[in-house]
Amino acid sequence: MHSQSLRPWQHDHGFGLHRVPAAERRTLAVVALTAAMMVVEIAGGVAFGSMALLADGLHMASHTAALGITVIGYRYARRLAGDPRFSFGTGKVNALAGFVSAILLAVFAAGMAWESAWRLAVPVAIAFDQAILVAAVGLVVNLLSLLILRGRHDHGAEHPHPHHGPHDHHHHGDHNLRGAILHVMADAVTSLLALVALFGGKLFGAVWLDPLIGIAGALLVGRWAWGLARDSGGVLLDRQVDGRPLDALCAALEGGTGDRVTDLHLWAVGPGIYAAAVAIVSDRPQPPDHYKALIPPHLGIVHSTVEVHRCPAHASTATA
Repeated sequence: MHSQSLRPWQHDHGFGLHRVPAAERRTLAVVALTAAMMVVEIAGGVAFGSMALLADGLHMASHTAALGITVIGYRYARRLAGDPRFSFGTGKVNALAGFVSAILLAVFAAGMAWESAWRLAVPVAIAFDQAILVAAVGLVVNLLSLLILRGRHDHGAEHPHPHHGPHDHHHHGDHNLRGAILHVMADAVTSLLALVALFGGKLFGAVWLDPLIGIAGALLVGRWAWGLARDSGGVLLDRQVDGRPLDALCAALEGGTGDRVTDLHLWAVGPGIYAAAVAIVSDRPQPPDHYKALIPPHLGIVHSTVEVHRCPAHASTATA
């Protein structure tokens, strides 16, 4: 049989991931903004002898590197989207980048907690005016970055299927973008809490407030890191999608005809795209394509495997 004649039963596994997502362009803009701020702060710290500016500039450098992972993840997934070595395409690169971001967030939170605890035990002199300026500038940059990253929901532009897929949250399950947003949010929260603590220290002499709020911020960032690691790790481990999507798929396949779904697996293979493996028992079995046509398009299922079995009880009745 010629390969040409097999084309109706074949499809590529790019699933639209070869296109440049708007999230990648937004993240690249934020990386450029953060890198520019990093250069300004490091140069200012060296020129004016300000350790506060220099320290924040170096922190911006780590922030730029973390966001760079997001951009690398998008580009790698896009460049190899049609590579046949990836069974279900490169969509899980997104989850892998998100998982790495979660680890970096956890490290960042641990560093915050350690530094804050140390300063709580061994207080240091704080140059309040200078520190307040650095924190305010950092907050403005982070809020601007957050606005750029969140952007608008690019329905229909980033994924090849309609947008109400299973677990439709966090920008269609885009853990890579979610990681970038959490990094920026962590910085924004850190800057905001720092401002509260610094003003408290300057106005009321509560020097202890700075490290105490730092520990609270570390706990919050740590919780974000855990949530991102749990969700992106679930995608990497092919965790079963649960809840309404499973119920909707099962109801559509059974359709009130007496057919029964006996085995059902639904898992994410990329941001907002899913694969399904189904076993159906029926008194009057139909071809697999019949059942595939019953799958609701809004579930975002891009790859499905259907097994159909005749009900044994019906078969024994028919031969009796």
